Amino acid sequence: MPHAASGVTVSERNSFAAQLDLQADCGNCFGLCCVALPFSRSSDFPVDKSAGTPCGNLQEDFRCGIHERLRDKGYNGCTVFDCFGAGQKVSQVTFKGVGWREEPGSARAMYEVFPVVRRLQELLKYTAQALDLPAARPVHRDLRRAYERIDALTRDTVESLLAVDVDALRGEVNPLLLRASELARAAVPGRKKNHRGADLTGSRLRGAKLRGTSMRGALLIAADLSGADLRDADLIGADMRDTDLCGADLRGALFLTQAQLNAARGDALTKVPHPLEHPSHWAA
Repeated sequence: MPHAASGVTVSERNSFAAQLDLQADCGNCFGLCCVALPFSRSSDFPVDKSAGTPCGNLQEDFRCGIHERLRDKGYNGCTVFDCFGAGQKVSQVTFKGVGWREEPGSARAMYEVFPVVRRLQELLKYTAQALDLPAARPVHRDLRRAYERIDALTRDTVESLLAVDVDALRGEVNPLLLRASELARAAVPGRKKNHRGADLTGSRLRGAKLRGTSMRGALLIAADLSGADLRDADLIGADMRDTDLCGADLRGALFLTQAQLNAARGDALTKVPHPLEHPSHWAA
């Protein structure tokens, strides 16, 4: 599993290569998202599955047997899930490469610690992205400290991880992320709208000028943002399920994740920031 050694600096870890530590590496994971997490029959899943029960599509090598056909088989929920690298970290770091099939006695602890590490990895990802913003230099020192602290927690023991108050930790880091966002968006000319936490479900925002806008935690479910200018917009935590992003410009969007893009609809004209990619189900 690619991860930064303890002697590597934050700036080195924040390079694109180091970001691989914050991306799912299914080849080094014991299929934890397919076992530890529950799901219910819905538009996202065709069957019910309880926590701790392996999905029927999980193979002996911990690979998904229908990975290329998930949407065709009704497993849309799987295509929008992102562990942010928690799977391989729990598998290879916390449990030192010994899986739940080899050591059934470790299964329960592994399943319990996986969601905790996932939330920490998500917070680590946002912190790393904030450190990538030159305009946020005034808070880089505090962000580096936060990064180091969170990263150390993800590598701690099972007992320590299960005792972590992730909500409290997020409450401490969020002001830094917010300040980084404000500093980065301040460089965008013109007046910015504030849609933070707004319910924009189904809204018609086709071609809207939303550059530098705060859309933190906004509900954008099934909203029409086709052709919209979302450059430098803050999209942390925005719910983008079925959001129409056809032809939209998301270059420089802050805290945007691949999972958010996977949940939305787009096309070949949609501009996304590097290193994010066009989901395979988007229109050509």
